[in-house]
Amino acid sequence: MKKIMVIGISAGVGKSTFARRLGEALRINVYHLDTFYWKPNWVEATEEEFSIAQQEIVSEDQWIIEGNYNSTFEIRAKQADTIIYLELPLLVCLYRVIKRRIMNSGKTRPDMGEDCKEKIDWDFIKFIITTYYPRKRKMEERFKAFQTIGAKKDIIQLKSKKEIHTFLENIKWQT
Repeated sequence: MKKIMVIGISAGVGKSTFARRLGEALRINVYHLDTFYWKPNWVEATEEEFSIAQQEIVSEDQWIIEGNYNSTFEIRAKQADTIIYLELPLLVCLYRVIKRRIMNSGKTRPDMGEDCKEKIDWDFIKFIITTYYPRKRKMEERFKAFQTIGAKKDIIQLKSKKEIHTFLENIKWQT
């Protein structure tokens, strides 16, 4: 595990926290895609800027890249040796998104673009709700497709808080 993609079912599943903890355990730099996608004050990067930033990262010997961003999945998947997928229940994800908003009100999280103060709106909640189950159904199909991109990938699916915790604890003991 040297080139690791961390993806998940939804916002609030814990991708950023998981990636940070995994990076600490493995001593590998972690890159949060939101920091490349969002310019100050919630301005979107162009697809070209966003792609170039990822291409620079994946050329490194080791990395952990956290985030979904379907439009650039292939850039990361082609170079990744490990894909870790997190899936928790929809209500847990929604609870965490709301909690994150309350806890970080008026602040920019370290895994976000500069000057992107925490916010939440109905469109974002609706997006989480309406995409959760379709994404869940599509993941097995996506995992098979990952195997056709570049070298064989280790795909790790963690579908409960306990599985996530146990995985990270086992990594700590192995390093």
